[in-house]
Amino acid sequence: MEKYVYLFHEGNGDMKELLGGKGANLAEMTRIGLPVPNGFTITTQACNAYYESNKNIPTLVEKQTLEALSRLEEKMNKKLGDPKNPLLVSVRSGSVFSMPGMMDTILNLGMNDETVAGMAILTNNARFAYDSYRRFIQMFSDVVLEIDSYYFEQLLEETREQKGYSSDPELTSEDWQEVIKGYKEIVKKHTRKDFPQDPKEQLFLAIKAVFNSWNNQRAIVYRRLNKIPDHLGTAVNIQSMVFGNMGNDSGTGVAFTRNPSTGEPILYGEYLINAQGEDVVAGIRTPQPIATLKDEMPGVYQQFAETCHCLEQHYEEMQDIEFTVERGKLFILQTRNGKRTAQAAIRIAVDMVKEGILDRKTAILRVDPDQLNQLLHRRIDDRAERKVLAKGLPASPGAATGMVVFDADEAEQLGNEGKRVILARPETTPDDIHGIVASQGILTSRGGMTSHAAVVARGMGKACICGCEALKIDVRAKQFKVGEMVVNYGDVITIDGSSGEILLGEITMIDPELSPEFQLLLAWADQERKIEVRANADNPVDAKKAFEFGAGGIGLCRTEHMFMDLTRLPIVQKMIIAENHDERMEALEQLLPMQQGDFEGIFEAMQGNPVTIRLLDPPLHEFLPDKENLLVEVTKLQILDPQSEELKKKEKLLKKVRQLDEFNPMLGLRGCRLGMVHPEIYEMQAKAIFNAAVRLAEKGIEVKPEIMIPLVGHVNELKQMRQLVMEVANQVQISTGKTIHYTVGTMIEIPRAALTADQIAEEADFFSFGTNDLTQTTFGYSRDDAEGKFLQAYIETKVLPDNPFAVLDQEGVGKLVETGIKLGRITNPSLKTGICGEHGGEKSSIDFCYRTGLDYVSCSPYRVPLARLAAAQATIRHEKNEVFTTA
Repeated sequence: MEKYVYLFHEGNGDMKELLGGKGANLAEMTRIGLPVPNGFTITTQACNAYYESNKNIPTLVEKQTLEALSRLEEKMNKKLGDPKNPLLVSVRSGSVFSMPGMMDTILNLGMNDETVAGMAILTNNARFAYDSYRRFIQMFSDVVLEIDSYYFEQLLEETREQKGYSSDPELTSEDWQEVIKGYKEIVKKHTRKDFPQDPKEQLFLAIKAVFNSWNNQRAIVYRRLNKIPDHLGTAVNIQSMVFGNMGNDSGTGVAFTRNPSTGEPILYGEYLINAQGEDVVAGIRTPQPIATLKDEMPGVYQQFAETCHCLEQHYEEMQDIEFTVERGKLFILQTRNGKRTAQAAIRIAVDMVKEGILDRKTAILRVDPDQLNQLLHRRIDDRAERKVLAKGLPASPGAATGMVVFDADEAEQLGNEGKRVILARPETTPDDIHGIVASQGILTSRGGMTSHAAVVARGMGKACICGCEALKIDVRAKQFKVGEMVVNYGDVITIDGSSGEILLGEITMIDPELSPEFQLLLAWADQERKIEVRANADNPVDAKKAFEFGAGGIGLCRTEHMFMDLTRLPIVQKMIIAENHDERMEALEQLLPMQQGDFEGIFEAMQGNPVTIRLLDPPLHEFLPDKENLLVEVTKLQILDPQSEELKKKEKLLKKVRQLDEFNPMLGLRGCRLGMVHPEIYEMQAKAIFNAAVRLAEKGIEVKPEIMIPLVGHVNELKQMRQLVMEVANQVQISTGKTIHYTVGTMIEIPRAALTADQIAEEADFFSFGTNDLTQTTFGYSRDDAEGKFLQAYIETKVLPDNPFAVLDQEGVGKLVETGIKLGRITNPSLKTGICGEHGGEKSSIDFCYRTGLDYVSCSPYRVPLARLAAAQATIRHEKNEVFTTA
C-alpha cells in the first residue's frame, strides 16, 4: 500500500523529493534530537494524486492523514477540537526546492468558538487565546476561502484608530472578541456561509488549499524564474502549534547562522516579543535584531546559538532557521539552506574551507555561477554627492536607479517598455512577484531583513531597502513623504541596498571590484578546471577588462564593431559605395592604420595570450543610412534643390543602398562571402593584424593571432580565404624580415559546416562554434523576430524548455557541435575547438562544452568570472567518470 503520510520521526533529510525540503528538514532535526514540535508530513506524491483525482483528496490519503493525526494527539495528549484541551496545528507547504513566500501557510488551525474559550482557561490568558483565533480566521479566510486580507486589515486598522491604539499588542481580550465578530461578518458576506467550526473540516480544506497553491500564479512565476519543474508537487506539513504570543516571556523569530548579505560569521536575524511568526515575515511590525535577544532572554539566546552551530555543522551549510519561544522554552520550527547574496555565498564558501567544514572542491560547487552577476554590477561612486532622503534597512546589496512606482502591475508594464523603475510599497507580498521581477530595486516602509521583499530581492540579486519607517507611502495617491519632502510617481530616485540610503535623483555609479575571497575562490577554480576561458572583446578597453577578470585570451574579436565609430563610418561608407577597385582601395588604405592601432591595443592588453580575430562579418547595408529616411531626404531635395551636388550625392548613396538591400540579410552577402566577392577587404584586415603583430614583437611583446574566417559553409570557401591570409602574411614577413606565428581557422555557424567538418578541418587549425548563428540557422529562427514575437510564448507554454539563444539547445544545436568536433578531429587530431556565442557564459552550456571535449569557452568580459567558476564545477562534477564523446 502506498504510504502518503509520514510522522516526523519516520523520515530523514534524504527524503526531500517525497517530503519536500521543509518536511525532510523537520524529520532530520527530529532525528538528531533538536526541540522540534511534533507533527507529520503529507507527501508530494499525495499532491500529485490529488491533481490526478481532479482536485479531490484520495480516500487513502484522507485515511492515513486521520491515522497520523490520531498518533499526534496521543503524543501531545491533546485532541483536535477538544474544548477543554485542544490540539492546534499549523499547516504549511513544502516543495522539494525552497520557494520562499510563494506558497501559503495557516497557523492555529483547530480554533473555533469552543476551543478558544478552552485555550483562554488553559493558558489563563484570554487575550492570547482570542488574538490567536482572530489570526486563524484571517489566514484561513485568505488562503482557503480566498477572501482578500485587505478587508480584515482594514477592519483591524479601524478598530485600532477608534480605540486610540498604535499597535496590536495593546488590544485587550474584549477588543479581540469584537474584531472576531467583525471578521465572521466579513466571511459571511463574501462566502454566504458561516466560518467553519469543525476542526477536521478546517484541516482538509487547508490541505486542499496548500495543494491548490502549487498552481497559483505567483508559484508558477517563481518556478519559471528559477527553472523548478512543475511536476514535483508540494508536500503539506502538519505541526503542533507552539505560541510566541503568550506574553513577554514568549516570542518568535527568523535567523541565519551567518550574515546572508555579507557572509560574516555572526548570527543574523530578527525576532519579536509576544508575536507569531507571520508578524516577522509579513513585515507588519518592525522586529528587533537577534543580538538583543542576548539581553532579553540570555538562556534562550545561548541555547539558540548552540543549536545554530549544531545545525551548521550537521548540514555543512549556512542555515535559515525559524524559531519560537513559548514561555521561555525554545522550539525550532524549520531549518533550510539559507538564501544569500553572491558576496555572502563566496565568503561563506571560503570561510568554511578555512574552518575545516568543507574541502575546496565542495566550496567551489557551493557558489551558483549565475549569482556572480550581482558582484559585477555597478555601485554608487563614493565621490558622488548624496542627497539622502531617508535610511532604511540594507536588505539586499547593490544600487539601483529608476522612476518610483507604487503598484506591481505598473512596474511590470513600465519594465516591459524598457523603463527603469523602483517598486515602492508599504510591504510586498508574494502577489507582487511580477512587479519585483520587472523592477531595478525594491523599497518598503515596513518589514525587516527577513521580510518577503528582502528574501526575494536577495535571491534575484536586486537592490532592496526594507523597514524605512520614515517613508509615509500612500499607494492610492502614488507618492511617498519624508517629512515635508514629497516624492511622486515617476520621480527618479536611487537606492543603495548596501547602506540602506534612499537618494533623490540619479547618482553616478562605478564598476565593481573583486573581493579577496572572490579572487581566492576563482584561483581555486582555475586549479580545478580543465577548459580554458576566453572573452569576446572588440576593443582594447574591453580586452583589458577581460584580462583583469581572468580571461586567458580573446575567443572572439568582431572586427565589424571597430567600424561603427563615427570618425570611421564615413570612410566605411566610402568603401562600400566605391564604383571601382581603385576607389575602394583608397578607402581601405585609410582604414588600415585604424585597424592596426586597434589590434596593437588588444594584443598588448592580452599580454601574450591568444587573440582570435574574426574577419569582417556584417550585412554591408548596416553601415549605410536607413533606406526609408534616405528616400525622404532625396525626395525633399528633388523638390527644393534639384540641381544641388547634395542631391547627386544622396541619389548615389540611395542607389547603393538599394543594390545592397536583401530580403534576408542574415543569409545574404556577409561573412566569408564578402571576402570572396571583395578579397581586398580581407587583405586589408589581414595586413593590419600582421603589421600589429610585427610592431608588438619589436617591443618584445609576444603575440598569438588566430585569424577566423566567418560563415564558412563549404571547404572551398575556407581554402580560398586561408590562401589569401597566408599570402598577406608572407608579404609582411618578407617586407619586415620578422617571423609571425599565427593560425587560421573558421567559425562553425552553418549546419553544413558541422556536417562536413571532416573536410573543413583539412584547411583549419581551429574551429570556433558561433552558437548564436548556429542556433538561428538550426532552428530557422531569426533571433530578433523570435524574441520579439513568439519565443516567450513558446517558453511559457513549455514548447521549449529555455530560450535557445540564452541556454544552448543540447539536443539539436549541441548535436551539431558534437558532430563537428568528432568529424573535425578525424582528419585533424590536433584541431583546437571552442565556443564563442553567448552560451559561452551560461553554466549548463559550459557543462556541455566540457563534456563534449571543447578546449575553451568565450564570453563577454563581465561573464568571465562566472565562466571560470562554471568550468571548474563541470570538471569537479564529471571528474570521476570523465568520458569525452570526442576523445
